Amino acid sequence: MSVETVLGIDIGTSATKAVLARGDGTIVAEARRAHSIFWPRPGWAELDADSVWWNDVRAVCAELAPLAGDSLAGVCVSGIGPCVVPCDSNLRPLRPAILYGIDTRASAEVDELTKRFGGGAILERGGSTLSSQALGPKLLWLRRHEEDAWRAATGWYMASSFVAARLTGEYALDHHSASQCDPLYDLDSEGWATDWIDEVAPGIAFPRLLWPSDVVGTVTAEASSATGLPAGTPVICGTIDAWAEALSVGVRSPGDAMLMYGSTMFFVQVVADAPPHPLLWTTQGVQQGTRTYAAGTATGGSLTEWIRDLVGQPDWPTLMAEAGEAPPGARGLLVLPYFAGERTPIYDPLARGVVAGLTLRHRRGDLLRAAYEGIGCGIRQIVELLDRPPARLVAVGGGTQAHLWLQVVSDVTGIAQELPEQTIGAAYGDALLAAIGTGLVAAETDWTRIARVVEPDDGVRRAYDDVYRRYPTLYAATSQIVHELQELSA
Repeated sequence: MSVETVLGIDIGTSATKAVLARGDGTIVAEARRAHSIFWPRPGWAELDADSVWWNDVRAVCAELAPLAGDSLAGVCVSGIGPCVVPCDSNLRPLRPAILYGIDTRASAEVDELTKRFGGGAILERGGSTLSSQALGPKLLWLRRHEEDAWRAATGWYMASSFVAARLTGEYALDHHSASQCDPLYDLDSEGWATDWIDEVAPGIAFPRLLWPSDVVGTVTAEASSATGLPAGTPVICGTIDAWAEALSVGVRSPGDAMLMYGSTMFFVQVVADAPPHPLLWTTQGVQQGTRTYAAGTATGGSLTEWIRDLVGQPDWPTLMAEAGEAPPGARGLLVLPYFAGERTPIYDPLARGVVAGLTLRHRRGDLLRAAYEGIGCGIRQIVELLDRPPARLVAVGGGTQAHLWLQVVSDVTGIAQELPEQTIGAAYGDALLAAIGTGLVAAETDWTRIARVVEPDDGVRRAYDDVYRRYPTLYAATSQIVHELQELSA
């Protein structure tokens, strides 16, 4: 008798990843397809839903579905978010998807809606202050600036809900993703804020709401032909990638937190009682009855990759070894990692990167170390917004392969980081959601095993306290001229 399997798929910023796993968490196979963000203008970030999202999913399904055969119990998809792609009645995208907080085109709409509804009312009702991360202003931007697409649209989708709709024909979105659609979701009533929707996005249908582990529908015959998934396979709702990844590493109890080292940095903490914080995103949790605090930076691995490209693309072990030879403080370098604006905690879409203290004696290793330290300072700013530090912090994502980066973040923040044996990412959490949603495993199932812990080095804390003290001062001293220079780059 065949052992039942589940398929988890995650559409990330730079790649789509898939995991085929058994009910005990054992990985059967993995697949990956790389893709790139399109930056059509400064402050705009897009991906094509058809040629990237759907074709990536078709490719990984075609690779893994034959390995599952008749044993496939269910499939679940997560993705970047909150993002938005309007589609017509045939589920054809009417434009490329507008991405999450790294796309800052709707800044004027953020300001307008904040004035219209009141910043305090938005925070109390939806859990978050409006910023480039919010989806509501992006919908208003579409309505204002692309009227033809808006009139033709019968629905709007995020990455996970677009693929679920292609697989099942169902129009649905999970509560967590919806709770990032500020100001259009009401946290307390767990439903759409229909009165504000009527003002912001009239004339377009909103999806029905489910929880991430709920079944949306089953794979249709047409989707089966396109993907190789067996027709009738249950499709689980899924959610935004960072929350699927948090679930994948056991971040599910109050006090647990996850720090994701990806193209951007992302922080999620599960909380028992979550009064809205003006500088954090308060959202529904993956599990009904929980909430989370979340925060995200606008760069992370995207910045370190840029530095590597800038200095001639040396191999990573060589470059990180050179960075490791630099002392804490990077020989007097200080980096503001705002190379794509910044989300938490300064919420400045016009912020730009600053490298202060450069001299002729500095080398590429110093620059990489200073970038790691700047990113670490941004994480420390986020952690200090909390009432208390996380009870446990689990580190995930591709950046965890950079051991120096992990150590710098622990040293700057003073917080230990747990590293799981499996750091595959959100796709592994999707597989767990599929197993839970189909009843293959109990709802409280946790597949996580911790491999090691990165402890902070108290011996370098004083040096990093000095770096951290200067970090916000440098932003305050340079922000005006950086804003002026940004206008020249448009």
